[in-house]
Amino acid sequence: MIKKTGFLSLSFICTIFCIYAQTIKSPDDFLGYPLGSKYTPHYKIVNYFNYAVSAMPQMMKLAQYGETNEGRPLLLAYVSTPENITRLEDIRKNNLRLAGVLTDEAGTTNTPAIVWLSYNVHGNETSSSEVSMKVLYELLNPANNDSKGWLKNTVVIIDPCINPDGRERYVNWFNQVVGKNPNVNKEAREHNEPWPGGRVNHYNFDLNRDWAWQTQVETQQRLKMYNQWMPQVHSDYHEQGVNSPYYFAPAAAPYHEVITPWQREFQVTIGKNNAKYFDANGWLYFTKEVFDLFYPAYGDTYPLYNGAVGMTFEQGGGPRSGSAIIMNDGDTLTLKDRIAHHYTTSISTIEMVSKNNENVLKEYQRFFNNEKANGVGEYKSFVITDVNGNKINGLKKLLDVNGIRYNTASVSSAKGYNYFTGKEETFSATNSLVISTYQPKGTLVKVLFEPKSKLVDSATYDITAWSLPYVYGLQAYAVKEKLATTEYKAKAKLTALPESSYGYLINYTSFEDAKFLAALLNANIKVRFAEKDFSIDGKKFQRGTLIVLKKVNEAKLVALAEAAQKFDVSVTAITTGFMESGSDFGSEKTHYIKKPKVALLTGKSADASAAGEVWFMFDQLLDYPLTLINADDLESTSLKNIDVIILPNGNYKFLGDKDGSADLKTWVRQGGKIIA
Repeated sequence: MIKKTGFLSLSFICTIFCIYAQTIKSPDDFLGYPLGSKYTPHYKIVNYFNYAVSAMPQMMKLAQYGETNEGRPLLLAYVSTPENITRLEDIRKNNLRLAGVLTDEAGTTNTPAIVWLSYNVHGNETSSSEVSMKVLYELLNPANNDSKGWLKNTVVIIDPCINPDGRERYVNWFNQVVGKNPNVNKEAREHNEPWPGGRVNHYNFDLNRDWAWQTQVETQQRLKMYNQWMPQVHSDYHEQGVNSPYYFAPAAAPYHEVITPWQREFQVTIGKNNAKYFDANGWLYFTKEVFDLFYPAYGDTYPLYNGAVGMTFEQGGGPRSGSAIIMNDGDTLTLKDRIAHHYTTSISTIEMVSKNNENVLKEYQRFFNNEKANGVGEYKSFVITDVNGNKINGLKKLLDVNGIRYNTASVSSAKGYNYFTGKEETFSATNSLVISTYQPKGTLVKVLFEPKSKLVDSATYDITAWSLPYVYGLQAYAVKEKLATTEYKAKAKLTALPESSYGYLINYTSFEDAKFLAALLNANIKVRFAEKDFSIDGKKFQRGTLIVLKKVNEAKLVALAEAAQKFDVSVTAITTGFMESGSDFGSEKTHYIKKPKVALLTGKSADASAAGEVWFMFDQLLDYPLTLINADDLESTSLKNIDVIILPNGNYKFLGDKDGSADLKTWVRQGGKIIA
């Protein structure tokens, strides 16, 4: 028996030795050029991660969690010791038990902590994707004894590039305009990227402001994975102005009041460790300035409001830096410099999480235990009474993708703060939707729903108001008590059109109704709308109500029913066009809706984000045709097939040009419409 045990021990030791004796190429060796000598295309970064997992499969798992609008893969690498990798799923589930997301059994804090490193959310802040390869290599490198120790009690999750489409837009352009040697003069064309720039994704959205809202496909896919892990620490890597020294946490004021003393303290702990390495290298840095912790949709605040220690790291550089540029002090900032700084803070973060594993996990568990036991904030329940119709569907979808639980009130009345009167009132709560802060996402609930966010310092980095009842226009109340609830059950959707001999009426009060109307127009269904309020069959209808007559749409009723079901609209059947009050449907007070042909001005004259927002709304949300026109080409573009032109925020030279605007004025006089 003793001999057998000894043999097994020897076998285990040999196995571990063999695993760590494996070799892996550095990024330099794999790519064939020194990292930082030029920008690496996204496909080569993907290739390196695929190579790494094939070289060191015992220490790494690689998963494609989605793809971008342009079809580029989105990856997550999981790195730890062989022992931890074999039980990676058990570690994940235990972590969710610590957070109270899984309740099948108690979680244990005797487990690896989880560090999530997010690189390149802004595509033209390109150095961090280069860094991801170096970090991966050093974690897997058998000769790196430091990383071996850290990984014993740490799982590192690496997202090498959150925004591949934006990054490739910048990298492809830069590689086209740079010469054999980089030009360090800021006047050179390689330091002035063209519209719309690589910062944003395919639809010109800033993905670092999308964490809570999840409007973009990259965010949706990433947050699905994030909420399956709920890491203890999340680091978000950025770049700022060329002449700015490096920024790392602790952050600037204002801090949102929900951020715990521990979350603040551990930012300082990691910050001091970063400072130790920067001091040793003589590198400049700053803390506690510029980058605050308030707006909920950043890569630092969203994790903070979900129990993690979230941090932003900002390296000087960005799109103006190219691969080398002279700074104001006469020094040259190179891509290699930028990589070195981001690499240092990445490794420093992993090191401090490992060294503080016990406290990191205990404080993480305490965060969620407090939510479960005490709720969060002054208001414990947020009650949506406006539950009829489809306006609430957008809110429910947002709650679902954020993992926020909601139920139906089982009380008939309650007292709370009325969002729209600003007063404490008693209200009917029957069948209302209740979102409680007594849940794993309780802190996020408080932040997203609070009527007024407490702001200590008005000098903040971003917007200061986002309360969801106002966003969705829903009647709501904030209640100081935990309300009794029952399980939420969605109301049944329309399965077939009601019988009608004349036509159908549909209220037009929400964005879902706008999607419905777009679907009808795309299906060539003839639609009218009422200019004034009216009543029929004892029911009152507001102005804007859509009217679909049966006779002229006889062949399209199936399409009408499908659209009504898809967008959850309520359809009322009518048997006459004679109104009890208001105008009859043949009146000039009801109007036929012509399917408009819409154009959007884009290009360097337009604000990229503003143009992208409209493009995304038409293309992805409304699914309605939109013609994109370069603003500089407008004078030479025929407008005879355009009914509406949308001018997003921008600076349009033709508006001040008498000759350039003449044709546009003529087009408007002939019935064309401009939205600006």
